[in-house]
Amino acid sequence: MGAGLAGLSAAHHLINAGVTVTVVEAASRVGGRMVTDTVEGFRLDRGSQLLCTSYPELGRTPGLSALRLLPLTPSGPAPAGARRGHRGVDPRAVWDRARLGAALGRLASTPTGRLLARPETTTATALATRSFPPRAVDSLLRPLLASLLHDPGLGSSSLCADLVLRGYAKGRIAVPAGGAGVLPELLAAALPPGTVRLGVRATSVAANTVGTDRGGPIPCRAAVVATGARDACALLPGLRLPAFHPVTVLHHEAPEPPLRESLLVLGGDRGERAHALPAGGRGGPVAHTMVASAVDPSRAPADRTLVTSTVLGPLTDQLEPRVRAHLAELYGTDTSRWRLLAAHHDPDAVPAMPPPHDVRRRVRVLWGLYVCGDHRDTSTAQGAMFSGRRAAHHVMRDFGIRPGYGDTARELPAVA
Repeated sequence: MGAGLAGLSAAHHLINAGVTVTVVEAASRVGGRMVTDTVEGFRLDRGSQLLCTSYPELGRTPGLSALRLLPLTPSGPAPAGARRGHRGVDPRAVWDRARLGAALGRLASTPTGRLLARPETTTATALATRSFPPRAVDSLLRPLLASLLHDPGLGSSSLCADLVLRGYAKGRIAVPAGGAGVLPELLAAALPPGTVRLGVRATSVAANTVGTDRGGPIPCRAAVVATGARDACALLPGLRLPAFHPVTVLHHEAPEPPLRESLLVLGGDRGERAHALPAGGRGGPVAHTMVASAVDPSRAPADRTLVTSTVLGPLTDQLEPRVRAHLAELYGTDTSRWRLLAAHHDPDAVPAMPPPHDVRRRVRVLWGLYVCGDHRDTSTAQGAMFSGRRAAHHVMRDFGIRPGYGDTARELPAVA
């Protein structure tokens, strides 16, 4: 149950093995937290989903052959008083980039088992003790990992940070063409007709039946709970409820593009102080921002400009004016005429991953009852889809089902 990335991934792997599957989804559309709204012709993501082209599950999950990823280049803020793009070349920065590239290359080639065998601490502590160039840590790695982990304080497990950073080292940060909602929509469209039942909420779950609020209970031989962590804990009272990182996404229309490159503009290294800083001066609440219409023209009507920005942390008073002031600094331009199209706040956006964090939390509750979602692996799209595949393979093993063509029921690695 649940038509987010984890549930749709599990459904595909089970159907590929010949299993009959019904997916019940309480919402009126698929995607869970990964949905895209259409407002005045703009395509606006409700959440902040940064993918990586090296995510293995994007290639392993059936139905995603038509997915088109648009790469982004991470970039720090523009110098104070300067428009973005007008900056000199610092020889020290060139040397730091070379050292950082070599360090990331070593990380990309490190086997998963060796990464997970490292001593675990917080991401902030790990960055301070690793061999990365200090200036590169401050200007790129800290704000980049804060955005990828949705964790401004960098209190996440260093093991999770290593896995995320290795993904960045092996590929490119990217967003789906057409909006984040395209990914689950493609997965759902590739399922047999009638597999997904929208507008049906699961009210109870057991190994042989799923209670719903419409149409009565659904009998089954096995049930997979593929919801967010809070709903999963309500349906399966034995599960542990994690803490969450809240996220706010704001979409502005600008009179003209503040830049025309496919850049992910990072807000800088402010950590937990971001929400205490005033609107004026250097600093502000934005973790990252992009000119979405320059990255993906399909997200805005012709000749109109969409700027999408992400704030990490609780919703505060006067957030939008503070964001607008910060965007003026980040882009080096006047934002007084920018118009807010939409803002979406999710207090449970991303499950927290403080140390010690089990990157492979159990997905088998008991024989015939399973659970998956980003709260069972790493809190990423990769983790959500991978947990769905793990749950499907546990079903196959428990019921003696042979995997479908191109799949395998062997013991899966902790992460890939």
